[in-house]
Amino acid sequence: MPSPSEPGSGRVADAVAGHWADRLAPAAARPYLRLARIERPIGWWLLLLPCWWSAALAAIAAGNPGPHPGHLVLFLIGAVAMRGAGSTYNDIADRKLDAQVERTRSRPLPSGQVTTKQAAAFLVAQALVGLAVLLQFNATAILVGMLSLAPVAIYPFMKRVMPMPQAVLGLAFGWGALMGWVAVFGRLDAPALWLYAGTILWIVGYDTIYAVQDIEDDEIVGIHSSARLFGARLRRAVGLCYAGTVALFVPALLGAGAGPLSWLGLALFAAHLAGQVVQLSERDGARALALFRSNRNAGLILFAGLAADALWQGWH
Repeated sequence: MPSPSEPGSGRVADAVAGHWADRLAPAAARPYLRLARIERPIGWWLLLLPCWWSAALAAIAAGNPGPHPGHLVLFLIGAVAMRGAGSTYNDIADRKLDAQVERTRSRPLPSGQVTTKQAAAFLVAQALVGLAVLLQFNATAILVGMLSLAPVAIYPFMKRVMPMPQAVLGLAFGWGALMGWVAVFGRLDAPALWLYAGTILWIVGYDTIYAVQDIEDDEIVGIHSSARLFGARLRRAVGLCYAGTVALFVPALLGAGAGPLSWLGLALFAAHLAGQVVQLSERDGARALALFRSNRNAGLILFAGLAADALWQGWH
């Protein structure tokens, strides 16, 4: 039997070691779980967190004692389903490029674990789950959610034509910053738009860190990334993205009427991002992956501050 890191095991190179999807799931299901990135849960966390931020910010503005629990659960289900659908779509579009990159050639499509037709059918199934979740919200939220498909559709092709495709990823992955607000109010207001703008910069920053792993292969294959674009200025560029994130979140919190607990959450979130920048190295892929994954904790810190503030203000 090959070890999880050897060719033939089926395990994807940057998956969480020992994840249940690679150990306990039926063998026939494993390629599909890998297509959905189930064994790399950081992706759905990073898609989910802006939804939760937005839901908590809306609760503060509405005077509710905390974000709507049902909305939080729906966003969780939707994030897992749509991250899986987006990843499957990305893998279908990138299957030939992935075969040329060390970190990605072990993915199910380039490694031959599934066919393109099988992957497409799985994509449709996941998208239907996401649609079922979306239909639980108000009509404006449904419309706003549907509009997110535009950046999702074009993102996989941007790495071929633009020097910083992470900007398009930010547009797509940050969409949840709008959804939590519109689910409560049935409209988009300035705080949600500020939150979305800041989230885009957060995503550009953390995905630039992620792209450090592939700099050498991307240079050979000709794939664009912000890590390649920034080069020796990588740390400064990520620092500016993160500083912009925090700066744009300030008017979002002010507009929603945030209290001290929200500001404490934002301060701790900013400190976490600053720590990432200090530790970042442009040629240390292992460290880059760890720093990238740490953004789940950063996002949870901010959510905890916003949710606690909503609870405190709603009760008082």
